[in-house]
Amino acid sequence: MSTGKRAGSRRAAPAPRKVNKAALLIGAAITVCIVAWGYLVYAAIDFGTAARGGSGSSAWLFMGLACLGAIACLFVGLLLVARMMRVLGITTEPPAADAPPRPVGGKRAAR
Repeated sequence: MSTGKRAGSRRAAPAPRKVNKAALLIGAAITVCIVAWGYLVYAAIDFGTAARGGSGSSAWLFMGLACLGAIACLFVGLLLVARMMRVLGITTEPPAADAPPRPVGGKRAAR
């Protein structure tokens, strides 16, 4: 161990990682959508089985509603996955409508 005036560590202490609250919230919402989607698919199968067994027209109605709910949950879940990718920096926002077009290949045009 050296004791000179420059005997300290050459690196700074690593900065503590901050919790990305937006990502946590979106992740929880994705989890809720997936669980709801699974339950609604299971309910639609159950109602479809009851409807085919002659249980009445209300089973067909409930099966249809469960199918629509499952479709909506899956759609919202996929939208939330896209939002999560943007929050984590994997994707970027699309350019504004009034932004100048980018050259092909990402290179600047010759002047």
